[in-house]
Amino acid sequence: MERPRAIVCISAHWTTRVPAVISTPWPELIYDFGGFPDELYRMTYPAPGDPILAERITLLLENQGIDAGLDKTRGFDHGVWVPLKLMYPEADIPVVELAVQPHLGPAHHAAIGAALSHLREEGVLILASGSATHNLRDFFGRAVGSPPLEYAREFDDWLSEAVAANDRESLLGYMKKGPHAPNNHPTPEHFLPLFVAMGAGDNGRVLHRAFTYGVISMAAFAWE
Repeated sequence: MERPRAIVCISAHWTTRVPAVISTPWPELIYDFGGFPDELYRMTYPAPGDPILAERITLLLENQGIDAGLDKTRGFDHGVWVPLKLMYPEADIPVVELAVQPHLGPAHHAAIGAALSHLREEGVLILASGSATHNLRDFFGRAVGSPPLEYAREFDDWLSEAVAANDRESLLGYMKKGPHAPNNHPTPEHFLPLFVAMGAGDNGRVLHRAFTYGVISMAAFAWE
């Protein structure tokens, strides 16, 4: 993948009533987790923001009838800086974070992606940060290498097949069509970023498949 000139990251860890975009020039990090080793809280990712791009995003959304606003104080949550620290460790690419709206559903988020699709032609990477399965009630007490639970594996198989087949109708209706969907996503926020990426591209493909702790799918997808 070519190096992007900027990154728009849709994070499951920021939820708002209407779409919101971080417009801070130098966002701080938010360590929005607990109970981990001290080293994790000392990690940094000093990537710059992009206030001009943030304003453009709100205009692109509003042009499609989607209300949007700017947040000039928020920093990057771990849904942004954890993957980017691995992808672009130099932290020298401008990053703008976009929130999800759990109460508005998949079609709303696909429409956000469609509104932002033109940014891809300008070298902007649209990065969706969430999780293909996310039932933390079954996470605790399991070893990192535990085999996947049957309900999680079945949903992960269905999701990968639907993405590869570009079956958008099934994906948008995942809560009814995806096997064990309510069990895999008791709350929707970790699945919704996927629809922004889907809406911003055309044909989907599977980049990676794996499980950790037997319940969290590490699947990754791309739309081209």
